[in-house]
Amino acid sequence: MPNPLTLTIDIGGSGIKTAVLDLKGKIISKFLRVKTPQPATPQRILKAIKGLIISFPKYDRISVGFPGVVAGSTIVTAPTLANKSWQGFDLGAALQKEFGRPARILNDADLHGLGVIKGKGLELVVTLGTGVGTACFWEGKLLPHLELAHHPVSKKGETYNEYLGDKALEKIGKKHWNKRLKRVLNILHVLMRYDTVYLGGGNARRVSLKKNKNIKIVSNQAAISGGKALWPL
Repeated sequence: MPNPLTLTIDIGGSGIKTAVLDLKGKIISKFLRVKTPQPATPQRILKAIKGLIISFPKYDRISVGFPGVVAGSTIVTAPTLANKSWQGFDLGAALQKEFGRPARILNDADLHGLGVIKGKGLELVVTLGTGVGTACFWEGKLLPHLELAHHPVSKKGETYNEYLGDKALEKIGKKHWNKRLKRVLNILHVLMRYDTVYLGGGNARRVSLKKNKNIKIVSNQAAISGGKALWPL
């Protein structure tokens, strides 16, 4: 397979995004998005993906970013989807059966990071959307996944998901949400001493923090760009 094409899918709590990448990671198809069906069960997600890619060019392999803990290609948790229906579901096997191509699955924040990191020092990726995702890289290598989003961060015992997710943004407004984000980034810096933090996801466009060379806001398409990295040469 001299020039394999990669279908990359970013599954989120509010939307599913997809595109086909060439060997260099360049998007060669339309970049499409559809709302995540509700309830977001495996069967509904697979049906949505099938409808989304119907007009895409032929591809050779599939990369998926998933919003939860993934073990191999099996889903362990899916907090922003229909969680119980996903637990123990082999998404990789289901995709291969449905589309006839090998599939690899990674946490969505990890995949997002593969599309933006520079491979220098300790790099942290924080995705801001329905919930909060995190990924850590050291000198370009993905570190074991930490579900920081489930860790209590406020005096009330709120998790990162509850403190910075969509519902919090809607409830407290952009100004106070940014104050919370600043507090969280300070906590993470004390905890991890990261060199660079990348803020991605659908709500990254809501960020209004003062410019800082160590904080970078990245495109919401980054997770798609990271799809190629799941299939190293």
